[in-house]
Amino acid sequence: MNNANYIICDFIYTKWVEPFKSQRAFAIEHNIEESIVRKIKNTSLKKNKVDYNIPVNTLAKICEARNIKLSEFFKLIGL
Repeated sequence: MNNANYIICDFIYTKWVEPFKSQRAFAIEHNIEESIVRKIKNTSLKKNKVDYNIPVNTLAKICEARNIKLSEFFKLIGL
């Protein structure tokens, strides 16, 4: 598993998705498909050997919805 992918997915899932009302609500508010949220979750939880290589475009959508720049996100997670 690519360590950077895991770090990104784990941060998004544990800090932003889990506290949300539902995965579906997170997807809607962040302008992404719910299936992407499931891929992020499964990578974070290391389920079914999923290693989601999150596209920069998807990451940018999530960051935009949270009003942070991509550079701020990478500082936040220590990459």
